[in-house]
Amino acid sequence: MISYLEFEKPVAALKSRIAELRATAQEGDLDISAEIGRLERKSADLLESTYKALTPWQKTQVARHPSRPHFVDYVAEIFTDFVPLGGDRLYGEDHAIIGGFATLKGLPGQPGRKVMLIGHEKGHDTATRIKHNFGMGKPEGYRKAIRLMELAGRFGLPVVTLVDTSGAFPGVEAEERGQAEAIARATEACLALPVPMVAVIVGEGGSGGAVALASAERVLMLEHAVYSVISPEGCASILWRTAEKAADAAEAMRVTAQHLLDLKVIDRIVPEPVGGAHRDPVAAAKALGRVLGEELAALSKLNAGEIITRREERFLAIGGE
Repeated sequence: MISYLEFEKPVAALKSRIAELRATAQEGDLDISAEIGRLERKSADLLESTYKALTPWQKTQVARHPSRPHFVDYVAEIFTDFVPLGGDRLYGEDHAIIGGFATLKGLPGQPGRKVMLIGHEKGHDTATRIKHNFGMGKPEGYRKAIRLMELAGRFGLPVVTLVDTSGAFPGVEAEERGQAEAIARATEACLALPVPMVAVIVGEGGSGGAVALASAERVLMLEHAVYSVISPEGCASILWRTAEKAADAAEAMRVTAQHLLDLKVIDRIVPEPVGGAHRDPVAAAKALGRVLGEELAALSKLNAGEIITRREERFLAIGGE
């Protein structure tokens, strides 16, 4: 059962009408397949045209869709042999950030590629969202990520990160345990990695909580993902003293993949199925898997010095002419 967003109401109305006609046809033994086919085509065309003209605020809503695939979904579809590694060896385990050894599936007839996989997990229902803290990492989560990056460097494994967080956890206990320092150290660890690193914004990329896992030499975004220094609601609350201006803030902040590619903040956009990744998570995951394979193959030709130099130059260039 698809959960429709506010701007999708015309599509939802057509789908509801199609369901009614099918029920009527079954009950009355009527042949109205031509009418149903017409409405299905109209619905598909409307969905496609709607998603081609999404505003930044609408894309933000898509990026937050409750059925959008998360870390565990991508692991299930495009990785094998995932071995999760827990704990930061300092405080404890953070379920908002998951990581471990994995093998990225290769194309048919090609071997897979071993990687260190790290990412945010938001959860899919009330229980898992609470367990994973809605994808908001705590200091121990970022310190775990640092530990896994260093492990990848020692074993010569490329690092893949899947970023999906509204931001790092802002609670008092997180601040007491050194949240800002942990984020800074994780960003530093990314920049110092002697192995290839590819980061993908798969949903929300919020503030330093995202940057800490996205300071790679190749940063990708799914077509309807968003990436920003603050949420549109937070920005609106600061500038206009009301979160009701979130749509205006999203437009001004240029949070979409298309805007950020133009600004050279990201390097590549990964297409999503029509209607967003939540409508066909398997197809979305497979598209991402193909792109990751291409990116890692290209980066494997570089030595450690070239990788680090490229990564540093990339981030120093952001905001320049």
